[in-house]
Amino acid sequence: MSTQEGKIPFTVVTPERKLIEENVDELVLPGSEGYLGVLPGHAPLLTSLKVGELTYRTGAKTLSCFIAWGFAEVLPDRVSVLADVGERPEDVDVERARAARERAEKRLKGNAADVDFERATVALEKALIRMQVAAKK
Repeated sequence: MSTQEGKIPFTVVTPERKLIEENVDELVLPGSEGYLGVLPGHAPLLTSLKVGELTYRTGAKTLSCFIAWGFAEVLPDRVSVLADVGERPEDVDVERARAARERAEKRLKGNAADVDFERATVALEKALIRMQVAAKK
């Protein structure tokens, strides 16, 4: 992908496919320590990713996708994201996300000693972010 003036080449790859390949004006990544914004010329960095919504802008158009875990390499002239899971808004199964949300909420409301609260919290977060991303299609 060639660089356009004032743009940064941006790629998101999952184990299954290349999800995004575009020249963008800016992007916001869900880094493990919080969200971080990236513009062309950004200082080099490598960060792990958490469950979250990745957004990117080209002109007046802002797009997003759901990603979960992985790594991002930010260089002054490009950004590469290697995500364990990634879905565009049109790929999100909203009914499945709603069912996952309901299961996670049920687990979190229960007092069972065998409930893994950390896992249920992550499942709830994933479901909510998927639904949020899907609403933007």
